[in-house]
Amino acid sequence: MTPSNPGLSHYQAAEVAYAGEEKRLSPSLDLESLRIVLIHDWLVSMRGGEKVLEVICGRFPNAPLSTLLYIPGSVSNTIANRPIKTSLLQSLPFSRSKYRQYLPLFPLFAELSRVRDCDVVISSSHAVAKGMVKKGRDSRPLHICYIHTPMRYIWDRFEDYFGPDKVGALASRCMFKPVAIMLQAYDRRTVDRVDVFIANSHFVADRVKRHYGREAEILAPPVDVHRYVALTRSPEDWYLMVSALAPYKRVDQAITACARLGRELKIIGSGPEEKKLRVLARDLHASVQFLGFVDDACLGEYYRKARGLLFPGVEDFGIVPVEAIAAGCPVVAFAKGGVLDSMTPKTAELYSTETAEGLQEAMVKFESRTFCEKELRNRAIGFAPERFLRRFDEILGQAIYDWRDRLPV
Repeated sequence: MTPSNPGLSHYQAAEVAYAGEEKRLSPSLDLESLRIVLIHDWLVSMRGGEKVLEVICGRFPNAPLSTLLYIPGSVSNTIANRPIKTSLLQSLPFSRSKYRQYLPLFPLFAELSRVRDCDVVISSSHAVAKGMVKKGRDSRPLHICYIHTPMRYIWDRFEDYFGPDKVGALASRCMFKPVAIMLQAYDRRTVDRVDVFIANSHFVADRVKRHYGREAEILAPPVDVHRYVALTRSPEDWYLMVSALAPYKRVDQAITACARLGRELKIIGSGPEEKKLRVLARDLHASVQFLGFVDDACLGEYYRKARGLLFPGVEDFGIVPVEAIAAGCPVVAFAKGGVLDSMTPKTAELYSTETAEGLQEAMVKFESRTFCEKELRNRAIGFAPERFLRRFDEILGQAIYDWRDRLPV
């Protein structure tokens, strides 16, 4: 989904509210005197990670940005309106459309693009961005990493991306597994380049601890809830999914559960599983509409009218359920992952059996309940961008204070 107006950002939506609140940043901290550089893995769309980056970019409007690949026009003006330095990947054949096929070379691109000559680096990382920092003997620069997840396709979800049923048994074992092992080694080797990890959920913080042996501050990503809280709720008799059509999203479970219950399902999003899911819906005689991508204005209308949002996958955080409850739309969610940081029994019907049957049973319970719209919206406000900015400043301020204390005199 793309912003309905790329000139209006998450940061701009939060700016007025943030300016009106007391900033808890240390009064002795002078950010203007610090050379700050931002890093992000790649800039090819406006998804959840880019929306976090957008808020950080708005907080530091003059900070240059380093990335492996940048497709002009793919991100908001708040991100694009600054110097953007790219890697060797930018000039390689078919990199704009086939950049993922260069995955084995990502560590090389990152090493050749390491930033230096600055005081503070803030990276937004889900792949190799956290490695793109040149650390010096004097502990410069200070590196704050907002980690969306350790690379899921080499750690916890290898089978979902490169398992035998996805790429073939021989390719999985002889080609992709060695690449994953190499990337794991690089991922671990770059951990010491980070001074402070900030994880987007307790779920991700646990993975940072397990894979990297490091503790992480926890700060949920900013969600543009103000776009949805003013919408008037008008529920109809159908369910909604907003998701990439990928295996781990468990869209097949939602289709199966709705077919068995005779419920209508509308699916926003696209992805490699679309053809397979359309066949499943046809074979089950399910009432399913595949809507593709929609802009934010249309998305709000779907949230406003859906009976409930189905969220059967396991996500690192999950921005979609927060957007839904901001619009007054309650959720049916599998009780694992980052969703446990955002949803409560008052905002969602949570279930613990990761099957279509488990979702089906949860939907039956959901339909017997009444949710308080005010409670839903109030819960969503806790994830507004201004809340994110305030806590981010607190973490940054403490990190800079500790870093300066460590610098040689």
